[in-house]
Amino acid sequence: MKRICLISACFGILACVVAIAQKTAAPPAVEMRTYATAFLETMDQEQIKQVQMPYDSDKRVQWHFIPMPTRKGIPLRDMNLAQQTAALRLVRAALSEVGYRKASQIMLLEGVLRQMEGAGSEERRDPRKYYVTIFGDPQQTGKDTPWGLSFEGHHLSLNFVCRGDAIVDSTPQFFASNPALIKSEVSGPLGKGTRVLTGEEVLAFELVNSLSSEQLELAKIADEAFPEIRFAGDPQPTITEKEGLPYLKMDAAQQKLLSQLIAEYNSAMPADVVKERLELIDAAGWDGIHFAWAGALKPGIGHYYRVRGETFLIEFVNTQPDAEGNPANHIHCVWRDMTGDFDLPISD
Repeated sequence: MKRICLISACFGILACVVAIAQKTAAPPAVEMRTYATAFLETMDQEQIKQVQMPYDSDKRVQWHFIPMPTRKGIPLRDMNLAQQTAALRLVRAALSEVGYRKASQIMLLEGVLRQMEGAGSEERRDPRKYYVTIFGDPQQTGKDTPWGLSFEGHHLSLNFVCRGDAIVDSTPQFFASNPALIKSEVSGPLGKGTRVLTGEEVLAFELVNSLSSEQLELAKIADEAFPEIRFAGDPQPTITEKEGLPYLKMDAAQQKLLSQLIAEYNSAMPADVVKERLELIDAAGWDGIHFAWAGALKPGIGHYYRVRGETFLIEFVNTQPDAEGNPANHIHCVWRDMTGDFDLPISD
């Protein structure tokens, strides 16, 4: 009963923030600054030492999505209700409605995993074990004075840099889901049939299965799926040669599917961020985008893909079983900035 109440309470906070933090006409970075300042004002001095760090701290570029005993920043579970609400308002301001819903459901999946894994998983699987860190001073509004936000926990890593009234970087952007599809009855707000990252998988399957044998020969870079996304936890992705099927070798319907897949990843971000990302892609040229696949061409067997352009990298992997042993039902996916994550220049 305590377990169900905990999950329900977390769901109540997440849902409340959706209701009270609706988007306004203000740019996302302005909302983020407002809510970051309000959040910091709820913290006492000891909490401030934990949650706020210098912008040039080495910890700003440390990120990962695996379960950890602790992380940088302060977790939701160490906050009172008012602080939790203020923290989630800030996260909501940084994301689109779609992105916040995905992030909320990923957090709530920790409650699902707790049920599936049973006794002993209470500490490891906690929907409130997600950490907020603010780097620098959000009240400094000059374009030459950046500040950053990290919101991170198991299967979620969201990282932002703001300068003035603009979000200037929003990567690494990592979402994951275990189970990818809930296949059994569970208690709590997420029930059987819940599928958090639907588009990221379904659109990719539609695309790869639309390819001719000649196209598939170019697209498929390995018979077996890679076990994990590359560069996990690295501050920057390594620049490698593009592999797979070029955009120019796709027909119009396939190009549309690829653009829809890219849009699915972008849908997690506010419109201003999406606009800038697409402008960068347009400037670099869609002709330089490649789609690569490894592994099975149907669900339930390990599969992997990447989409690589001049300015971005998408990677997706589904090879691990879920907590109940269902094969290939555990998704990891990421959007990286090939011009440099964390608003840093990328290294060659």
